[in-house]
Amino acid sequence: MGCRRTDCLSKPLSGLFEKLGSLVGSWPLYFFVIPLVLTAALSGGFAFLKDREDNDFERQYTPKKGPSKATREFVKENFPYNDSMFSEERLYDPGNFASLIAVSTNNLNVLADPAFEEILRLNNKILNITVYDGTLGFNDLCAKAYGECVSNIILDIVRSNESSITYPVHTYRSSPVFLGSVLGGVHAVNNSLISAKAVKLFYYLDDTESKANASRLWLRGFKKLLSEELDKEHIDVSYYTSKSKQEEIDSHTTDGFPLFLITYACAITFSLISCLRFDNVRNKVWVAVFGVLSAGLAVLSSFGLLLYIGVPFVITVANSPFLILGIGLNNMFVMVSDWQHTNVKEPVSKRMAHSYKDAVMPITITALTDVLKFSIDINISSKHPWMHQLNVGCSRKSRRSSGSNFPSFPPVAAVHAGGLPTLSPSVTPVILTPSSFQDEMPLGPHSVT
Repeated sequence: MGCRRTDCLSKPLSGLFEKLGSLVGSWPLYFFVIPLVLTAALSGGFAFLKDREDNDFERQYTPKKGPSKATREFVKENFPYNDSMFSEERLYDPGNFASLIAVSTNNLNVLADPAFEEILRLNNKILNITVYDGTLGFNDLCAKAYGECVSNIILDIVRSNESSITYPVHTYRSSPVFLGSVLGGVHAVNNSLISAKAVKLFYYLDDTESKANASRLWLRGFKKLLSEELDKEHIDVSYYTSKSKQEEIDSHTTDGFPLFLITYACAITFSLISCLRFDNVRNKVWVAVFGVLSAGLAVLSSFGLLLYIGVPFVITVANSPFLILGIGLNNMFVMVSDWQHTNVKEPVSKRMAHSYKDAVMPITITALTDVLKFSIDINISSKHPWMHQLNVGCSRKSRRSSGSNFPSFPPVAAVHAGGLPTLSPSVTPVILTPSSFQDEMPLGPHSVT
């Protein structure tokens, strides 16, 4: 006839957890020691934390099968790139590069002395940056075309002392050169360049795998040099590298940790005060203490297990302990409330059985709503955003299976769609250039690192 009663779910669950509560009340020592031993064993997975870290912002925040990534694959297939012939317009992604903007002070012409002389001196210092104890320099790591490093052609044009520079397109060595992307604050008369207030310089590096480490070190040297060269008399300098976005994300992901710690302290203090009673028999301070401890054990064991099995760790899951603590404290108060409605003259095992029986449905509903929340956007496939939901889900399961008075529900690996744009937003190859990523670079003496 099927299940037509409204208690077809609550009745079997209540009976099952009533037996579990009786078991916990009869053998409390086992349910205290075994979770501690299990957590100690699983927390050894944190030894692999460094190896499992994966904070690449494109993989972490963008859909794995997003249309922009499909577009990039289309461009790669139809516009193949020749590593020996560097072309900014044919890049599939920003690649490795460093960039700076020099702005003249006092509204002077940045292409005339003394401002231009300072730019040349700074450019020479940049070209002389070396890595690996001076064994590799810019000439060894630069992107090349026709066997030579790609240079900042605007510097060559100005140094050639040509009588007139046309703007925005200038013919240099029989080839047209577009100057609109490297000059700012331009004053031109009849397409003849009179002055400019800002100039942008690029330093492209070889993007091959064999030179990846050396290029990364060179970019660090570039940042170190520019941070020391910001205080100029005639120019203000801003700088940017292809690693700046990633470094910004890495440096700011832990900014909220102090606030999280304060929140943890407030939540724990609130739970302890709420369970405090002047009657020593009904005082539940230790219940609150172990409720918080259970949340901590759940975090350690679940994160350790995921690290053991090779699941990548992304920094966005660092806020999940706060979610786990909140969920755990909510369920703890439900259990305490049901415990206080039991008969104090009954044995502990019977009181635990009644508490489990009465609390199973509220906690079940809470668990199901949590699953629903973390399952939003499940149809949007991303690389790593789902790791946050997986950690939370496993932690919820861990704290319920550790004898902490919570029923066990399976974790859900939900998908949380990323919010950042992908690196290649257009099918047109010329748009997929690093210059399209320079719009965020400020003018003035501020370093974007």
